[in-house]
Amino acid sequence: MKNFKTFLIALSFVFAGAFTAQAQDSKVAHIATQDLIEAMPSYKSAMTQLEKLSKTYESEMQNLYKEAQSKNERYQSEASSKTDEENEARALELQADQQKIMQYRQTAQQELAKKEEELIKPVLEKARQAIQKVARAKGYSYVLDSTTGTGVLLADGYDLMNDVKKDLGI
Repeated sequence: MKNFKTFLIALSFVFAGAFTAQAQDSKVAHIATQDLIEAMPSYKSAMTQLEKLSKTYESEMQNLYKEAQSKNERYQSEASSKTDEENEARALELQADQQKIMQYRQTAQQELAKKEEELIKPVLEKARQAIQKVARAKGYSYVLDSTTGTGVLLADGYDLMNDVKKDLGI
């Protein structure tokens, strides 16, 4: 039993030494991924498309709102000359219009989010692949994201930004 404990202790020192040696061979670099992504032409193109789509949805919502508002004003001015039943029916119609606008807004937001994911996902993947390619080529084991607010407070290691931009052609 004593020999077994000695063997386990010796084995743990061997593994600890191996892991320490491996950790010492690890090289760490950093890159501000958000800055990289924002510098990519494909990201700029995606954002332009999203902005255009957003403006289209906003314009349509404004048209729906103006339509409902003018109908409301017309119904208000005619209310005294209409019966209670007609005014009640008009009030229900205005509520339906309001629901229609809210539904359109919700659908537009969902479609915009879906389109954003569709356009941005390939950009993020391209950036990830380029970072990985450059890091491997330069022998880095780990790459930290040094974008402000991501948790890396001090990044004195090698900055891959210029190498990755060069790889992407930007």
